[in-house]
Amino acid sequence: MSRLWLVRHGPTGGKAMYGWTDIPADLSDSAALTRLSAALPAGLPVISSDLIRARATADAIAGHRPRLPDDPNLREIHFGDWEGAGFAEIWARSPRLAQRLWDAPGDTYPPGGESWNALRTRVGTGIDRLLRDNPGGLIVVAHFGSILTQVQRATGETAKQVFGRKLRHLSLTEISTGPAWTLARFNELP
Repeated sequence: MSRLWLVRHGPTGGKAMYGWTDIPADLSDSAALTRLSAALPAGLPVISSDLIRARATADAIAGHRPRLPDDPNLREIHFGDWEGAGFAEIWARSPRLAQRLWDAPGDTYPPGGESWNALRTRVGTGIDRLLRDNPGGLIVVAHFGSILTQVQRATGETAKQVFGRKLRHLSLTEISTGPAWTLARFNELP
């Protein structure tokens, strides 16, 4: 058994669907970054998705911990044609599909994008490989969807249940991994 420490990247200020869109995080709250870094175990490696908002957050909290190369498997869900669009625009453009995505997020996907289940498979495969290579545990800086796929894995919630959870920027989620995954803490701000 090992521990998976999941950190959501810093705030972006965006109010749109920014899955694979590479926008920066606002990392001006140095006190919050210092508290977050101090709450994480020393010596564990830090890895992030390859998107700048996660990468810069990981660099800011890594401290003296080993920094692993970025991993594209840890990216947020890909919103396809909806990338960069606001929620009102999406609802106006595709109300039935937007409602279906909310009501049944598992296999529903935006045009040219990926479904929740595809995201869960991509991130889960990446996390499994990373944990095999780092059996002592790992600190992962990622995104709303990426983190919630692993929460779903630990809790057994449905896609709709987990998709409805709130997850704050710079929050910490801890999962015990092994034969049975368990959620030790969720969405905590140190």
